[in-house]
Amino acid sequence: MDYTYLEENFNAVYAEMAAAKSVADRADDILLVAAAKSATADQLTYAHEHLGLTDIGENRVQQLLEHWEAVPRSLRFHFIGSLQTNKVKYIIDKVTMIHSLDSDRLAAEIERQAAKRDISMDVLVEINSGREPNKTGIWPEEAADFCQHLDAYPHLRLRGFMTMAPKCEKNEEFCKYFEETSALALDIWQKKLDNIDKPVLSMGMSESFAAAITSGATIVRVGRRLFAQPDTVTH
Repeated sequence: MDYTYLEENFNAVYAEMAAAKSVADRADDILLVAAAKSATADQLTYAHEHLGLTDIGENRVQQLLEHWEAVPRSLRFHFIGSLQTNKVKYIIDKVTMIHSLDSDRLAAEIERQAAKRDISMDVLVEINSGREPNKTGIWPEEAADFCQHLDAYPHLRLRGFMTMAPKCEKNEEFCKYFEETSALALDIWQKKLDNIDKPVLSMGMSESFAAAITSGATIVRVGRRLFAQPDTVTH
């Protein structure tokens, strides 16, 4: 199969990431996590072997398990979707990071499953930056207390925050939500004296990753822009 379009898509996203870094005067590395919801195992494998892709993000446990069996083991898996507690056991030994920790119940189950396997799991707290009642995530004003409570779970390693901004028309509207999440993370991390690492910020998707990078994102989660056929890619 001709995957030339993948090369064009990836190069376009890489170029936009570089441009956003330049605008923000950033020299640090930003990780591209390819959201695999609409991708086939063959596309992921090709992107890994030819286009520099190292990390993929899964929204659904079943699809993660299918991809896990079909793609090279050198690809790192992230779980980026809403995670049910009864599904944690299926992914705990397969993912590098869980981006969507949003409740104490889920934290307790991740702890239980990680302890069984004697592993530490990197997690990001999902922040509902738009304070939208119909969406998952911890509201910003509740984040500090929730993060502090995670100290009770020795097999969880809190690395930072993930957020999904509400639908916006302009980059500056996305930036409002991303900048609030970034500032919130930096404030909480400065107050957590035992945490010397800078927070990981998983922010930005196909329509908003440039705004996320200028607002401090260290991970962007891009799917449609990477895998769509040329006649369906929109900017």
